[in-house]
Amino acid sequence: MSVELAVIGGVGFGLEGLDDKIDTPYGRVPVTFTRLEERRCVFISRHGEAHLPPHRVNYRAIISAAKACGATRIISTNTVGSMAGHAPGSFFLPSDFAEFTRSRANTFFEESAVHVDLSMPYCPELRGALAEAVRSLDMCPSEGVYVCAEGPHLESPAQIRMMRQFGDVVGMTGYPEVVLAREAAICYASLCIVTNPACGLEGECPLCVSEIKELMEKGSETVREVILRAAQRIPAERACGCKDALIDAKL
Repeated sequence: MSVELAVIGGVGFGLEGLDDKIDTPYGRVPVTFTRLEERRCVFISRHGEAHLPPHRVNYRAIISAAKACGATRIISTNTVGSMAGHAPGSFFLPSDFAEFTRSRANTFFEESAVHVDLSMPYCPELRGALAEAVRSLDMCPSEGVYVCAEGPHLESPAQIRMMRQFGDVVGMTGYPEVVLAREAAICYASLCIVTNPACGLEGECPLCVSEIKELMEKGSETVREVILRAAQRIPAERACGCKDALIDAKL
């Protein structure tokens, strides 16, 4: 089944539909085919039934499966801790990223030098559609820099003090998805849900992991509505530069 849009879901979020499996060069990926109004969509659970930790997620297989299904756009949901005072339950749309990962395969091009441009890593069209969708629910999305930590442990106060110099929120799953999508010439944007204040911030008491999961499950309907409304606002034709990512990228 050919689709237009892929949705990658994190903790506590899913879409119902027709279950299937897609074979990729990096492994088989369970998927769910569905529709968001008039948009044909494929949903992919990032962590799977076993709920793999972030550093073991097969990111290349996920992006490959989305491309194999025909998706030209990807909306990813990611949970984050705020390093800049964002309220739990609010939405954050990354415009850039920094990463402190160590053990993740982060390219499709292992045998040749391919250097895709990341001056605008998140698709402006998708980010705009998501921002409009959030605002249509009388909420105000924040924007800024997403910092990806390796995990699976939560960060220490010293790590957060360091990462605050580079970004606004911290998570564990946004990288390398964003760069792999660019290498695949797929538009990519992240809908981040703030679940907690980052560790060690003055006057804040971090939530425990079970509380974070509970917050995500309670907010899943709102996340679903944002994605539904965003899908209706995405232009039929891509006018961004994401589709041309590989032009002049090879040495």
